[in-house]
Amino acid sequence: MVKNYINFLQFLFVFIFLLVFPTITSAQCAGSDAQLDLCTTISDPANQRISLFSLLGNSPVPGGTWTANTNPRGLDAVNGVLNAHLISQGGTYVYTYTAPSTAGCVNNTARVTIRIGAYAGVPAPYATVCSDENFFNLFTAFNGTVMAPHTNGVWTDSDGKPLPESSIPIREKNGVYQYTYTVPAVLACSTASPSSTVIVTVVKAPKEGRPDDLLICADTEISQYTDLDLHTRLTDEDSGGEWSGPGLTSTTDHNVNLEELYNARGPGEYQYEYKVYASPNNKVCPDKTATISITIEKRLDFTGAKIDVIKDICEPEIPRAVYSATITQGAQAIPNGQYEVTFNVSGPNAGTQRIISSFVNGVLNFPVSPSYFREVGKFTLTITNIVSTASRRACANIIDNLSDVLEIHPIPRLDGAVLNFDPTCQNKDAQAYLTNAVLLPDGNYNIVYNVTGDNFALGQIQNITVAGGESNFIIPGNLNLNSGASSIVITNITNTVTGCTNTANGRGNLIINPLPNAASVAVAVNDRCLNDPVSAVVSGLGNLTDVTINYVFLGDNVASETIILKPVNGRAEFQIPAALLLNTGSTIISLTNLKNNITGCDVNLNNVLDSFIIHPIPVPPAVNPQSFCKVDEASVANLVPNGNQYKWYNSPTSTTPLAGTLVLESGNYYVRETSPAGCTSEAATVVVTIEDSPAPVLNSDGQNFCGLNNPTIADLSNNTNIPSTVVWYDAPDNGNLLSGTTPLIEQGRYYGFNFPSADCFSSEYIEVTVTLTACDNVPNTFFVPDGFSPNGDGTNDSFVIKDIEFLYPNYTLEIYNRYGNGMYKGDKNKPAWDGMNYEKSGIAGGVAPNGVYFYVLHFNKDNKPPQQGRLYLNR
Repeated sequence: MVKNYINFLQFLFVFIFLLVFPTITSAQCAGSDAQLDLCTTISDPANQRISLFSLLGNSPVPGGTWTANTNPRGLDAVNGVLNAHLISQGGTYVYTYTAPSTAGCVNNTARVTIRIGAYAGVPAPYATVCSDENFFNLFTAFNGTVMAPHTNGVWTDSDGKPLPESSIPIREKNGVYQYTYTVPAVLACSTASPSSTVIVTVVKAPKEGRPDDLLICADTEISQYTDLDLHTRLTDEDSGGEWSGPGLTSTTDHNVNLEELYNARGPGEYQYEYKVYASPNNKVCPDKTATISITIEKRLDFTGAKIDVIKDICEPEIPRAVYSATITQGAQAIPNGQYEVTFNVSGPNAGTQRIISSFVNGVLNFPVSPSYFREVGKFTLTITNIVSTASRRACANIIDNLSDVLEIHPIPRLDGAVLNFDPTCQNKDAQAYLTNAVLLPDGNYNIVYNVTGDNFALGQIQNITVAGGESNFIIPGNLNLNSGASSIVITNITNTVTGCTNTANGRGNLIINPLPNAASVAVAVNDRCLNDPVSAVVSGLGNLTDVTINYVFLGDNVASETIILKPVNGRAEFQIPAALLLNTGSTIISLTNLKNNITGCDVNLNNVLDSFIIHPIPVPPAVNPQSFCKVDEASVANLVPNGNQYKWYNSPTSTTPLAGTLVLESGNYYVRETSPAGCTSEAATVVVTIEDSPAPVLNSDGQNFCGLNNPTIADLSNNTNIPSTVVWYDAPDNGNLLSGTTPLIEQGRYYGFNFPSADCFSSEYIEVTVTLTACDNVPNTFFVPDGFSPNGDGTNDSFVIKDIEFLYPNYTLEIYNRYGNGMYKGDKNKPAWDGMNYEKSGIAGGVAPNGVYFYVLHFNKDNKPPQQGRLYLNR
């Protein structure tokens, strides 16, 4: 605050100094600087024209120019005249005079400083305004005969609240309002801010309301307006006004029956006025009137109406064609008058167009621009809207599928088309194929063609149907009398629907094949058995290689068939289906037709036949089930029945008989009988059973015995699962049957078979190797003889320890003489000493002499120590 105060004092000092001691320049040509004080007199009318040049001192040279240093407003720079009333706010303004460029006065300038005080203007002071003006500019409340206030002030209302702008809304105001305009002080003149107060009186205007016109389609809406309150068509109106218009009974009546009015007067525009008056003391606001316009229109119904676009043409007519359309009313009569018709046209040059034309007696004609129809195609002209030009379009007129198709037909073109033919036969129709006719639209056509070559005909007419650039037609057989080649040329084509025609040059070649030669054809069939394959041989076919033959059967079999054959050297053979020869007896085969499949040509055959016999099949043989023992290895030759007329098979469908040496197995076998004619019966089924018994099963350790118990074959049988039916042999093949009392021997091999009955042995057997050393649970006493007499008399001829091999199977026996020389060494494989010396004892001749000898018995079991003893040898 102190700093601002010091600055203010400095400014005031400088300002006073300038007033007291004006700047003196040495510029003689521009004169000397000057000042003018308008702090309190700015509103003086004289200040509208201040001569700045006259304020300069020291006789300035005239003819110079003036410039404003800050604000050029109000300055006439050429004449040096200033209108200070045009300066919008108070302050200090400096204007510089530049003298003309004369000798000695180059760039000389002088300044005039003018100080203008703040000016708040002179209020009217009263202003009266009508509220319907919406806004009121407070500056218009100043006295217009004097200087307008400076514009840099601020408006405030009666509460001192600043206003955003000088224009205030008055639409909702009514009464007297006070506003103050305050202009900021110019410190060079005064510290006070001048202000002016304006009194504005707002007089409320009468409100006639904002009208909402009504547009009604009588056909769909009129029934909703039997009691229309006209006030509902006004917004924000004053009450108490006066109404006038058709259908109202007084100025206070504001309800109208539009349906009744429409029925009485018809469609049209009905206007209603509502007038409100200003109050008697209101000299500012005028009376107000609102006008409501109600338009009632009738909908036009074009249902059933027709449009015809004229006309379809052929392609060459495009450049000169003219088009028009005719709309004919439907069930509802269309009033005469002018109408706006909107239509669109499809196609490459599609477009939408509006035209104005008139309905006269239910018919409206209008031209259609040919620009839509510049090429071949179908063009749909569719009417999208028809409305009277006098209508306000309250109704959506009914238009139901009001369209027509105009077509520009192409001339038929066969350019690039290909004409092909299926080869045909003499006197037969030929199938023609037209393809790649890409320029030919789908449709029906008449063509004209010529036939030349091996056959000749001109100007032949044929109707064809084309789809997708393709068609086919028939060249009649009467034009194909000669085999060879014909040239077919299409010379003209006409569209039967459009009538568009064109010349053509479609051509192709037709091959006519000759008929096959049937003069030498013959057939032969041999006699066969019923259901056997029957073949037929066809001969005399010449050079044909692919044929179809039709034939029939006559006699005991009646049938027919068609068959394809591949003849070689004029001959072909085929199988006749068995289903065609179901009966025995005599049958005749007759060939009826021969077709060459290469050319497709065929010829009927006469008297090409043969007779053959179908022999009957014998009945199947009578058979019974048969059984054999497996061990006997019975063969097919053992089956019954047998003989040259019987054959045996392993399946009912097999054709290969079984060899008589084939060994039989359990299962089904099949036998057939062949008759003297060579016919074989159906197979009879024989159930063959190969009987067998399961091999015996030896019990665990059943092969182990103790020789001390003198085991036999019966004991071995008891060690099997079938002791009552097992039999034993000493060899598996051709062995000897062993009785139950036969003693078992150590390491003896025995072969056991199951023989449950007197019929069949088991085919399998068991092989058992017997041991007699299982004596652990038998008392192991044995006797060692004390002598023997090896004299050959058959009694006690050798020294043997009986049964020791059962108790100690790994024993060894050593015998020494009294000199300790070894005489003999034996074991279970060499159990007896016969008195001969088998060791190197030096005894002559190897014969042990009579005397005492010593033995050592090694048990070699259970760590039992050897036993020693003596024996006496006496011959």
